[in-house]
Amino acid sequence: MSIPESVGRLERDLRGIFGPRLSSLTMYGLSDAQSAKAEPRDAHAHGHARPATHTLAIVDSLSSADLRACADRIDAWHGDGLATPLFIGRLEFAASLDAFPLEFGAIIADHVVVAGSSPFEGLAVDSADLRRAVEVQARGHLLHLREGFVETRGRSDALAVLIVDSAPALAALLSSVRRLDARATPATERVLVEVAALAGVREISNAEADHLFPPYLQAVEQLVAHVDRWAR
Repeated sequence: MSIPESVGRLERDLRGIFGPRLSSLTMYGLSDAQSAKAEPRDAHAHGHARPATHTLAIVDSLSSADLRACADRIDAWHGDGLATPLFIGRLEFAASLDAFPLEFGAIIADHVVVAGSSPFEGLAVDSADLRRAVEVQARGHLLHLREGFVETRGRSDALAVLIVDSAPALAALLSSVRRLDARATPATERVLVEVAALAGVREISNAEADHLFPPYLQAVEQLVAHVDRWAR
């Protein structure tokens, strides 16, 4: 895979800041970015933004002066279509796998090393940590939906906002579940995929929200039960 010019410029900036302390620079989330680019919805009509390029910088040491130097360049990086880089110490990543099994496991599974040696040699996420994290993610989403619905006070316009705002988190949840268990009931999968596809959409109609929320909530409840069975 070719390295985007924007990432090349980022590497030069980081070399200028960290020098030999920059152990490696990695791009990740490549499959998600490609999926977003292939999304058939009209980007202008539905408010889709160009997917940002995500990077991880492994450094030998990290000081407040380093962070300040990075802060001075952040506008240029964002202007280049880059998400804010994730900075982590060379020994921190392996030690954090059990704390962030979903996030770091996804990076290990889908990345390209831009500079330096691979920081992931010999690393793997423990399946028990991953299952526990997915269960927390699923149950948290369900609790958020219930709480959010009560706070809509029965207003359809607020419900529409709740559904659209929940779509990115749902898409992430479905991705996590599929990493562990690709099986899902067709009824559950259909409505969840429909809501997850709303990620990046500006709005849906009140009528759509009233029609969509009951099966959406029920499907998330079924998904939590599904996760709970294999989590145990």
